[in-house]
Amino acid sequence: MDEGVTFTAELWRWTARKASTDAGAWCFVTLPVDLADEIRERAGEPRGFGSVRVRARVGSTTWDTSVFPDAGSGSFVLPVKKAVRTAAGVTEGDLLTVTLSVRDGS
Repeated sequence: MDEGVTFTAELWRWTARKASTDAGAWCFVTLPVDLADEIRERAGEPRGFGSVRVRARVGSTTWDTSVFPDAGSGSFVLPVKKAVRTAAGVTEGDLLTVTLSVRDGS
């Protein structure tokens, strides 16, 4: 595993179901584009859908997940599960500081 990158980004809710008020709905942060290039380089050969396996840390909460390519931004998006949002005390629109480490790099 690599040493990781840290960034701060706005937490946003997946809007495929705009009418949903479900507090458990999928939420994400978008990585800054310059960090996305670094993540791609560290990851080596792309996995399914271009995803990259990472270990994410927000505050004292750490979990294994993947980041997924986002054609709209040219970057990656990181899903932030409800348990992490609750532990961090954040909701949609808040800024979230995240540290990511690539789990299967070159």
